Amino acid sequence: MAEIWERSATDVSRLIAAREVSAQEVMAAYLDRIEAVNPALNAIVSLRDRDDIMADARAADDQSPKGWLHGMPIAIKDLVETKGLRTTYGSPLFAEFVPEEDAAYVRRLKAAGAIVIGKTNTPEFGLGGHTYNPVFGHTANPYAPDRTCGGSSGGAGVALATQMLPVADGSDMMGSLRNPAGWNNVYSLRPTWGRVPEDPVGDTFLHCIATDGPMARSPEDILALMNTMAATDSRWPGAAWPALPDTIAPAAAGFKLGWLGDWGGAVPYEDGVLDLCQTALSDFSALGASVDHLAPVFPASDLWAAWTTLRAFSIGVRRADFYRDPVKRDRLKAAAVYEIEQGLALTSEAIQNASVLRSKWLQSAVEAFETYDVLVLPTAQLFAFDKTLEWPTEIGGVPMDTYHRWMEVTVPASLLGLPVMTVPAGFSQAGLPMGLQLIGKPGDDARLIALAMAYHEATQWPDRRRPDLDMPVSAG
Repeated sequence: MAEIWERSATDVSRLIAAREVSAQEVMAAYLDRIEAVNPALNAIVSLRDRDDIMADARAADDQSPKGWLHGMPIAIKDLVETKGLRTTYGSPLFAEFVPEEDAAYVRRLKAAGAIVIGKTNTPEFGLGGHTYNPVFGHTANPYAPDRTCGGSSGGAGVALATQMLPVADGSDMMGSLRNPAGWNNVYSLRPTWGRVPEDPVGDTFLHCIATDGPMARSPEDILALMNTMAATDSRWPGAAWPALPDTIAPAAAGFKLGWLGDWGGAVPYEDGVLDLCQTALSDFSALGASVDHLAPVFPASDLWAAWTTLRAFSIGVRRADFYRDPVKRDRLKAAAVYEIEQGLALTSEAIQNASVLRSKWLQSAVEAFETYDVLVLPTAQLFAFDKTLEWPTEIGGVPMDTYHRWMEVTVPASLLGLPVMTVPAGFSQAGLPMGLQLIGKPGDDARLIALAMAYHEATQWPDRRRPDLDMPVSAG
């Protein structure tokens, strides 16, 4: 019989609901798993006291089920505020910060019965796509402990890959749900922007390039967690999408996929990435989907220009107070200082020009979606790199001119707030995972999940190749 932590989240949920297992049994199994695996990988941080967690599990057993997550453990990404539980943002500026309230979707998870046991590790302020910070250190990739696990939802990806959590939350501005899912052989959904509204604090209109979303080892679990994280809140722009169905049937036949590859040579890749991804695309063809190779549908240089301006604008104005305080500025990572300085130097004309480019990209994307149901790109331009590096300075001999240029492949979907389902694509000859971005038009989250379900049934990558946790691992 499979261990509890080996089962899918929806399967564990059904067992608890049927009282075939207790919340205490489930919690003890996961905490034992974390105790055995986490010290070497450093994925879960700020873990609560075991006795306190088990007391919550006992209370869950004494209550009527609240929802599908009743009595199940979850660790929240350390960029998201959790009442009474330290939230550091990976920054020494917040090393001892304990919020007085939960963030909006954390409240929804708790309302569905989830028990928050700790946090998942992230880069400082989520910047850089590589999970390490001065508060908790590095999180190692379980498939190659000397490599990065990606980011910024890196701790979440590792916790899922090693079955320390049944499901996990994450967030995504520039691939932060996508590259860790790809590099850890799991699934993620960057939902259509607006499906997961935040609390309406401060500005709610200008910065629509980041979103929260679910991660899991199967599309079925993605759907369940997505429907828990999502909400309709008229105080949040864009939060008017209807709820997804509770069940979705797998479907791939008849889907038209457009493979964008290296964007006509404009985006560099490490050798082997594109070949591996195209092999994965053959699985979709075998399921009845059509796959075409597309020429670039918009200039890559314009996408990058729009993105770097709007990203710097968003980060710069939100973190300006830290920068203006010399003591705090000295404690910021270099990437944060770079983004803030870029953002504060922008003119209103530059921001307007970037928005015009984004608007033009939307028109081109709409035209592409008139022919194709899904646009496809890899989740990353290279396989997981040495975790001691701050960031890769070249790919395939092409110099990377900024700390985040190596994540350029995630920009097209982020600019428009498009839904993106990340699915595993298999492994390199060296045993390193890679993923595919399945990009849909706004509101097509359910269709992407259906496509991913059909692919998952055919490939079963998360169960087909699990991390070898007997290999030596060094974290820190």
